[in-house]
Amino acid sequence: MAAARTFTPPGGCVIIPGPMTATLVSVLIALLYAGSAVLLARELKRADHPASGKWQTLAPALTGALAHAALLATVLFAAGGIALGFYSALSLASFAIVSLYLALAALRPVEMLGIGLLPIAAVTVLAGLAGGDVGAGPRLSGEVQFHAVVSLLAYGVLSVSAMQAILVGVQAHLLRTHQPGGFARALPPLSRMEELLFQMLGVGFVLLSVALASGFAYLENMFDQHLVHKTTLSLVAWVVFAGLLAGRYAWGWRGQRAVRWTLSGLGFLLLAYFGSKFVLELVLQR
Repeated sequence: MAAARTFTPPGGCVIIPGPMTATLVSVLIALLYAGSAVLLARELKRADHPASGKWQTLAPALTGALAHAALLATVLFAAGGIALGFYSALSLASFAIVSLYLALAALRPVEMLGIGLLPIAAVTVLAGLAGGDVGAGPRLSGEVQFHAVVSLLAYGVLSVSAMQAILVGVQAHLLRTHQPGGFARALPPLSRMEELLFQMLGVGFVLLSVALASGFAYLENMFDQHLVHKTTLSLVAWVVFAGLLAGRYAWGWRGQRAVRWTLSGLGFLLLAYFGSKFVLELVLQR
């Protein structure tokens, strides 16, 4: 964030965040995300006698998400079209994940996912600050912009699903080894956790399918556009998630198998998008 960016909202007022302002806001966002994670961890330790309600622990994360949205609006959407360099995409993805997590927490008892998700989001915000390219990079518009937004939504939903899968795996292990401690008591029943996991996977799979379809719609030459690895790995991820959902509904797959397949699918997505951008932009300088 070495240079100020200009954002003109519908009312016509121009907002120009200076480098110092952007730095302070980024640090504040990271602290708010981390603060909620700490509060959630404290609640988990005293699961039998929780000290506060859900939204008291999530209030810092919600405040951080609002500040994150304002920061992204001023540095990514200036000058027409979204600017998506490596760190810009990372910051936008972390915002999408936190927003989806908070929306889901409002409807389902999944707030404990924040113990893993929120620190990661805090680190990505600070990484963007250190990398200095938030708001830089190629500007997208039109159908490419739609593809980018849907792709990030798919990545966000599937990332939350992966954290849910980790919780399912840990919970199943504790129950199998007869260790129903505070962690297991803080979570809904295992059957409900698995049901929620596959509901999230279903939504993420639909979004990923739309993202791939919209990507192929504007793809001209994947070799010239340096999209071979990204396209191939995204298709592999799609096959993994499709296979997992088919296995669930045809053969009742669950437990550790579901955890492994979910994490494998997300791993391929990480390599497809952020791995490709890292190599092209930061290593090869393209």
